[in-house]
Amino acid sequence: MRTPQHINSLELEATCVWINIYKWDELMEGHTRANKNLIDQHIKEHLPELYEGLSLNLRNPYFYHKTKRHLIMVHSGIEYFLLFT
Repeated sequence: MRTPQHINSLELEATCVWINIYKWDELMEGHTRANKNLIDQHIKEHLPELYEGLSLNLRNPYFYHKTKRHLIMVHSGIEYFLLFT
């Protein structure tokens, strides 16, 4: 599964801080590595406040992930689960 090129909308569903380990396991199920630059572009387009608030234009050493329903951005050791359509 490739990182989606076209996304109609993104919604911040949760972060790992807001959920318990059981929900985290559920959201991470089947994850694979994702294209960090493409996800940053989607966040900039659909969630500009998050993009600016986390300064995603600067270097971020973490890997990003994806599942069938979520893009998972990691910033400062926190996973952000972004539901896409």
